Order: sequence, then structure tokens, then C-alpha cells
Amino acid sequence: MSTRESVRVATYNVHKCRGLDRRTDPARIAAVVRELNADIVAVQEIISSQYPAKDQVRFIAEQAGSYEWCFGENRFHLGQPYGNAILSRIPIQFARNYDLTWAKRERRGCLRADILLENGAVLHLFNVHLGTSFFERRQQARRLVSREVLGTEEVTGARIVVGDFNEWTRGLASRLMSKNFQSVDLRAFTKLKRTYPGILPLLHLDHFYFDGNLVLKRYHVHRSRRALVASDHLPLLAEFRVPESK
Repeated sequence: MSTRESVRVATYNVHKCRGLDRRTDPARIAAVVRELNADIVAVQEIISSQYPAKDQVRFIAEQAGSYEWCFGENRFHLGQPYGNAILSRIPIQFARNYDLTWAKRERRGCLRADILLENGAVLHLFNVHLGTSFFERRQQARRLVSREVLGTEEVTGARIVVGDFNEWTRGLASRLMSKNFQSVDLRAFTKLKRTYPGILPLLHLDHFYFDGNLVLKRYHVHRSRRALVASDHLPLLAEFRVPESK
């Protein structure tokens, strides 16, 4: 859990709560989130709904440990809003969803949450899910680092950018993000570098990027028995020291 100086952040593509055993089980995803014990969890590929029985976001937020949440709708899936969510045990002051859709490809987005930490600092968390097409990701990456999204003047505190970038080689998205942010030196923190697919990870699709005034204290790929089958991705967990607000 967080202290005045640090915050624990996770990112997790939950694949509509459909596991590798083909069962859709939000309770299992909630159990994995409990295992993470993170202050903030960025979730991709999740369903929200006005019908409680179909609202995966609310169910997981409540079952995983009294998280508040915000949701960024990107499109509809089986008649229900579908996109990214951010769960937080720390109050969310503001949330905004940015449209990253390119051409006629599947609608994609980046969800931002502004979170006031205990030490008085504001943390801006951006939860990203980029497209599967090479040319699509190039356009999305340019928009992501533009003044309209990550470079907006509305953002004055430290930024963390997490999510499923769908980029397993060092493409334009990786280069642009690395030019503007720090990234995790996997060699220094973990031997397990890949997160997809969960039970036998072959690709490194999920990433953490962060401002240089943040200090990365801990990082690991969460590989519990439950997490191996709950989704087609494994969650990532990092702990940062955040400087106090001046």
C-alpha cells in the first residue's frame, strides 16, 4: 500500500474478464486485483453497464477492495459500453477520455485520471490501449504525445502512462514514449519481461512510462496461479516515490 512518499500502480488488460479457459469470470479478475494490492489499477478491455449484472467495472471495484473508479467508453461490445477503466483507493479529482481512433479502425482511447496523493502532489495517470495495426499505432502515438493529450497544459503534476500498447517491437510508439518519458529497465527489476499470452508469455505488449521526477522503487510482472488463466495478459505492478507538491 501507499505511504506519504510512494504509490503502487498496476496495469491489467482483463480481456472482457474472459480467461484462457474461455470462462467469463469478473470475480476471478477481482481476486487477481486483490492480490496486486495496488493503490491504483489501470484496466483495459472492460465492460461497463447500467445493468448491475453486466457491469464488470463496478463489480471488480467493489469486490477487489472498495475502489472508486472512472470509465472511458471507446465503443460498444454486445450492446454494452466497452473501454478502459481506472480503479483507485485514492480520490479521483478529475477524469477525461481522449479519442485515439484512426481512420476506420476499431475505436481506441486513452483515459486520464487526476489523483490527489497524501503528500499533496497530483498524479496524472493515463491508461492507454493502442490498435493492432502498424500504421494505426503510428498515428495514435503521435496524437498521444501531442499537446492535445499528454502535453496538455491542463496537466501540471507528475505523469504515469500505462497500458496495452500492442507493440512488441521498438516501433514509433515506443520511440516517442521513450523520448518523452522514463521507462522501466526490465533487466534491473525482473527476469520475466513478457506479459502476453498469460500462461506462456511470448510478447511484451504492456508498458509503464513515467516522468523523470518520479522514482521507480519496485516493479514486477504478477504471475500467480490465478492470474495465469484469468485473462490473456498478465498484470504489471510498480511502486513509485512521488515528490511532494511545492
